[in-house]
Amino acid sequence: MVFAGGGFRFGIYLGMYAAARDAGRAPDLLLATCGGAIAAAIIQALPDDAQRLAWLSSPQMHQFWASLQPARQATIARTLWQVAQRKFSTGRATRIPKLFDDYLFEVPPQLPLPPAAAQSDVAVATIGGKLLFGPGDVGQLRGGRKLFVQTVLCEPRASALLQGMPSPFTAPGWGAHAIAPELLTDTTIGLEEAARLCITDFHYFPCHRHGADQYIGGVIDLFPIEVARRLAHEVMIEFKESFDQTFSIPAWRSVLGLDGNQRLRHAHAQPADVWFDESDITQALPTQQVHKQIDWRRNRIVLAPPADHATYAAYMQAQWHYGYQRGREALQRSAPGDVSGMRNIDRYNRPQALP
Repeated sequence: MVFAGGGFRFGIYLGMYAAARDAGRAPDLLLATCGGAIAAAIIQALPDDAQRLAWLSSPQMHQFWASLQPARQATIARTLWQVAQRKFSTGRATRIPKLFDDYLFEVPPQLPLPPAAAQSDVAVATIGGKLLFGPGDVGQLRGGRKLFVQTVLCEPRASALLQGMPSPFTAPGWGAHAIAPELLTDTTIGLEEAARLCITDFHYFPCHRHGADQYIGGVIDLFPIEVARRLAHEVMIEFKESFDQTFSIPAWRSVLGLDGNQRLRHAHAQPADVWFDESDITQALPTQQVHKQIDWRRNRIVLAPPADHATYAAYMQAQWHYGYQRGREALQRSAPGDVSGMRNIDRYNRPQALP
């Protein structure tokens, strides 16, 4: 089962997993990108759905998001100017990007995750992007240089299955992107650190250091369907809504040299056994647990979680129910072994959005 990002909507993944368990089709491997890694770590650590949702909805998790502070250098004018530059630049990663000091928010080194279980029914693999450049290279013309190598952080069994696999972006048609042709694995990074690394979205959070290396998170490949198909006989993955053209697409283009919506369409066209249709998530869950807002007094863009824990917990409940509902629909449509892609999705008979 692939947990393909989703902003701060971590609860949907707990609901999807619960639906699969209730249908007798619980996955034995979770492949997580970005915030999906938080949900995957909670699932692996805790034994039942009630405890998992309780942890995600806990006061300590709410307090963690409330504690994130805006970066010192990220003034409103500077941030908006950088957004405008990316928006109106048509080049594909023409210069080595400013990722070491160009970010909006500071984040603590550790996430408030439950202690790892001694043993679990489900393995977890996450995605990161190792930087192939240092601070002294920033601002230089890239030419044809590759800047990132896609890295799967996983257990030895998964690593063995991925040996020799090239990056999904070696196929023709992706243009002059900045991702190296090889795909790496790393079995030395524990799940808690892997989850922290995985949420490191460029321009949001600073790069994550592990040993001598620097990483960005799962955004290097939010929809790792090729990796999932290499790892498993049966794949469950989300059908996602498109990226916005103001912030997300220019960021992908300027840093990775890729079109995020092209990647999304490509992933949607691949065969999978179960597609969780979440293309209506913005309408069904218009309020996320954490959102950005302008703080004029501080001259910063800040992350604003719900003001009180009760509201935060209610958002997590709504996310869980949305994920469970979409999971149940998808699993009822798809029998084991059916890889018919999206043709089984009835996009006009979907249940009403959650209140």
